[in-house]
Order: sequence, then structure tokens, then C-alpha cells
Amino acid sequence: MKSKIALGTVLISIVMIGLMAPLAKADTLDRTDFEQESFAKTVDFCDYVRAYATLHGIPQPANFDKWHANMYMTYINTSGLKLLYAGLEDITTDESAYLRIPMQSFIMHYKTNQENRDVILASTFLMLMAFNETSASLYPDSPDRKDTLFASFSLGFDLSKLGKTLPVLNSKTETIPLTHSEDKLEWEWGMKYTNLTALWWETWIDPNNPRFQNGWPVGLTVYDELTFTYKLTIDPVTGTATLQENHVIGRMRHLFVGVIPALWVYYNSTGTYGMLGKKLSNDTIHDFIQDNGLEMSIINFQTSVLADHETYSQTQAGQNVTDTETEITDTSIDTYADDGEKIFNADFGTKKNYNLYNYTADPTETTFDTYDSTARTAKIAGYAGNGGLFAYHIGLMKFLPAVVVHMYPGLALKAASTIANMSRANYFYIIAYPEYSGYKVEHDPTFTAYIATESDATPLPSTAPDQPTFGGLIIIVLIAIIVGIAIAVFVARRKT
Repeated sequence: MKSKIALGTVLISIVMIGLMAPLAKADTLDRTDFEQESFAKTVDFCDYVRAYATLHGIPQPANFDKWHANMYMTYINTSGLKLLYAGLEDITTDESAYLRIPMQSFIMHYKTNQENRDVILASTFLMLMAFNETSASLYPDSPDRKDTLFASFSLGFDLSKLGKTLPVLNSKTETIPLTHSEDKLEWEWGMKYTNLTALWWETWIDPNNPRFQNGWPVGLTVYDELTFTYKLTIDPVTGTATLQENHVIGRMRHLFVGVIPALWVYYNSTGTYGMLGKKLSNDTIHDFIQDNGLEMSIINFQTSVLADHETYSQTQAGQNVTDTETEITDTSIDTYADDGEKIFNADFGTKKNYNLYNYTADPTETTFDTYDSTARTAKIAGYAGNGGLFAYHIGLMKFLPAVVVHMYPGLALKAASTIANMSRANYFYIIAYPEYSGYKVEHDPTFTAYIATESDATPLPSTAPDQPTFGGLIIIVLIAIIVGIAIAVFVARRKT
């Protein structure tokens, strides 16, 4: 039998390095793309940066031509609504570092159906968070600052070249094509991350002292998948655009827990194993998660921008949800202009049930049980203030306003200071799944925009002049972000 690499070596490799993997050829992104009714393409944002920098004489770092940040982007422009979706596929640098971080955002531009105002609205998936409730827990079945929290921070390293290891890890990304109905009022698309590796970092979300334990992760997991699918339904008669966002958190197949590499224990669906592969007990990964009371949740946040007005968000009962801890399980959140015009709704009450697929009882995962999720908002600083944990997310979000220039130039500058800044969010919200045990979860909250009829739609902005000051700022920021990522990965590789 072939000798095995010690699992501690695998863990160190996962934490410290990524291996070279081939990149899919990326398409270009042009301002004229936003004149189309729709498009779906994988865009190398570094190519976008390089082209812009060359055109405007902005210096580029050495070896920048070898850096890539591939994003799957879909765009819909119909019935007075523009919707741009961006999902990160992978990041590579000149040091052969390869990262796959599940990052999902969508940006909407539309005119409101009462006052005909231009709105930019952005929503971003931040992370998965596992949690264990304590006796001091503030909100039952929801991660709060009194609970023990673990940020499930996915870095999909490709470790397939390590050969015969336990387990063999090879994260992949699959894009789900953009399709539409014959009348083009229903659209579907998405992205699927498979065999996804996630590090569990103990995390604290006290807004006065947000932080995470960045010395060594307390756990490492591998999920079958993390899938995001979207269904947009437009009703021009009623003036609504409804987006159904479906989350699938795949079954957890591998779990390592411990403090230092030599003391880690490995769990899968067949039992518990030591670092050299010796079976220690019949307790499975699902037994461990259930016995330790671990639950799972999803963290998202939303931001909205109006040109001459501010916005605010509240529950149907009138409770403010911006920078508050408010239970929203059986209700929805409405976002308004500061004079009371309703512009957006996020509904958590009508579809609070989620499906749980018990692999132990049904290995085919064709049947499921239904349970109630919980939902609440959170203090913004507990997440936005944890810059070290979300460095990649914060960095990549900063270039989202660059595409707003093409969707609606008049709001690009204001968007740059809002949708790219987590601390300016209308609200953070947490959807939690109390019954979990590491099994597959499927759930789909619903979002509704209140749009003007097609005859009132905003004219296409393709003829608007370039804004070199704003564009140059975005490009400089993005170059700085990528340089930072390259340096961080280079240092990690040198340590290895």
C-alpha cells in the first residue's frame, strides 16, 4: 500500500499554500456590454484593470500581467430593471497562489414606481458561520456575541497534486448558465462550488471588540458543495421584480478538530481517526456535530443608494433594523427613501422553512425533513470591524462601484462610498439552521424591488462620458488590493 502523507502536513499545506491550477479563458468586459439586454461571461477583472490602466497611463506593478481574478458575471436589462450578478471563481497571482473564495453579490438599478427615483441596491453573501449556544445566549438558535462562534471561511485550495492523501481535496467551481422564459420576464442563473475546503476560526462579534483567533484554525471542514441559484421574476404590471435566492450548503464530509497539528482528530461518515489514519471510534462526523450542539448559519448584508435622499430599513412592525439586533424570523424588512417611499423588501417570514437531507438515513439525498430557520439582524461593527478576517471580501468589494459607472453613472460616486463599505450597510442579517448535524441544507429567501414600468425606465448610460477621476481611483484601489493579496500569499509560501 502506498505510504500516506501525515494529515498534519495536509492541514499545514491547506492553511499555508495553494497550488497552481489552470485558468479558464476569461472574456473581456466592455462598457458596450451594458447596452445589451443580457450577458453571461467569466471576466478576468485584472484584465479589465490592465486595459483601463494602459488607456489612462496608470503605472502597473511588476508581474501584474500574471495576476488574475476571475468572476462569473450575469447581467439582465429589461422592463426598467438592470441587475448585475458577480460570483468569484478564483484568484491567482504571479507566485502561483490559487484561491477559491465563495463571494456572491448582486447589484440592482431601477427607478422607483412612485417617485421615479433612481436606486442602486447591493446585496452580498459574506460567509457561513457555525455556532454553539451557551447558557448566556441572547437569541435562541441564532449566533450572537454570547455564543461560541466559528467563521467558516472557505478558501478552496486545490490540493489534488498531493496525491494519495486522506482526504484528496480538489475544489472546483461550476457556473450555472443564464436562461430566461420566452417573454423574458423570468431569468435563472447561479454558481456551484464543489468539494470546498473551509477553515474554522473562532470569532467574536462584540461590536466593541470584534476579532478572530488568527493563530491556528480550530477546525477544518470539506463540504460537498456550496451552491447559489437565483430566479428573477419581473411583473411590469404591478411594478415588482422578485429575486428568489436559493442556498444549498452541502453535506460536510470531512472534519478535522484540534489545537495544534499533532493533536488533531479526523472525522468522516465512517468514524473517528487519528492523525496517522488509525481508527479511534465509530463516532461519525455527524455524531460529533450533533453531540457538540453545532449549528450553521449564513451571514449577508444589504445596502441601498438614492441620489438626493437617504434610505432606512425597518420591519413591518416599524422596528429599525440598521445596526440593531432584531428578530425577523416571521416578518420582512422594508427599505424606504427618507420621505417614506418604499423601494425594497426582503421577506424572511413566508419561506422560513428549510430542507435538511439526512445522509445517514438516506445516502441518496433524495428525501428531506423540513424545519424552521431563524433570522435576525446584527450589529454592523461586529462584522465590518473584523477587517482581518474579511480582508479579501473587503478588498474585492471595492471595485463593485466600477460597474455602477456603466449601469447608472449618476450614482457611481455615491455607490463608491456605500456599497463598497460594509460599515455603511442598511443592515446585516443572519439566517440560521438549528437542526443541522452536518447534513445538506437547502433554503431560499425572497427579495422584491418596486420598479417603475418599462416606459419610465432609465435611458441606457452607454453614451455617458468616462469619469477618469472615479475610474482611476477604482483602478488604483484594485491594484493595491491585488498587490496586498500577492504579498500575503508570498509571505505564507516562504514560511512554508
